[in-house]
Amino acid sequence: MEQIYLVTGAAGHLGSAVTAALLARGARVRALVLPGEPHPPAGAECCTGDVCDPESLRAFFDVPGEKRVIHCAGIVTIAGRIDPRVRAVNVGGTRNVIALSRETGARLLHVSSVHAIPDLPRGAVIREVARFDPAAVVGYYAKTKAEATQLVLDAAADGLDARVVHPSGILGPGDWGRGHLTALVADFCARRLPCAVEGGYDFVDVRDVAAGAVAAADRGRAGECYILANRWYSIRAVLAKLEELTGIRAARFCAPGFLVRAAAPLSERLCAARGRPPLFTGYSVYTLGTNAHFSHEKADHELGYTVRPLRETLADTVAWLREAGRI
Repeated sequence: MEQIYLVTGAAGHLGSAVTAALLARGARVRALVLPGEPHPPAGAECCTGDVCDPESLRAFFDVPGEKRVIHCAGIVTIAGRIDPRVRAVNVGGTRNVIALSRETGARLLHVSSVHAIPDLPRGAVIREVARFDPAAVVGYYAKTKAEATQLVLDAAADGLDARVVHPSGILGPGDWGRGHLTALVADFCARRLPCAVEGGYDFVDVRDVAAGAVAAADRGRAGECYILANRWYSIRAVLAKLEELTGIRAARFCAPGFLVRAAAPLSERLCAARGRPPLFTGYSVYTLGTNAHFSHEKADHELGYTVRPLRETLADTVAWLREAGRI
């Protein structure tokens, strides 16, 4: 029986990278894209639909072959306000994908997030966990990812051939959706970053996550979770690397977290009025101050997962932004 990969959220940053990785090895790919979504992945069989619409999802699954679903569709947000669409997509959409995977006998790889994993004290290493509780994590986005992940693990315990990956902060070329980390690089190159911010996070290349997700879909064990991270970098270090790459001087002033948190509500409103994603919100500042020491040892060992240097990721992101006319 012919093998076919079904990728949801295929026009998104990670989804497009997953699709490209699969096509590069000659795999057959069926890509789910939203109606009117720009930049559909070239070379894939594009199917218009929405994970929140079970009927359109049914049409997406209606293809012969051994199906391997890579569920990338989701809304990533650092906004402080609660948007009902986030839960509708992240939880409701995942519930629909689980139902169709079960109905059609498909293998499922669910893309969760490290945000679904509870924080640990500074200095502790964060590894994969076996259960997820929205009440144990901070932030609306994190809660939706925790809830969705537990749905997948419950389905796996009930016999569904499903596994989970947890990417950290994704960065890299190909982000047509203007994610906040891409916006950080673009704003730096446009000299729109008057200061740095205290703290840091684990930043990982989108292409490394895509390779890890494909490996998990192929070789990951059912019912298991895999962290796809890199390592912790301070925001100062990220900006210093961008300075080396571009020759643009990084801001020397580093704003303390309490000051950025106080200004975050106004910043969110101004960015919304300009149609741009906010770089820093109360939630993102909180996140930059948490323990982000994630171990990807399990993925290394079981999936052959590898990561590239952050400098390479930043260089390729800057080059792509220039080619795309974004800077």
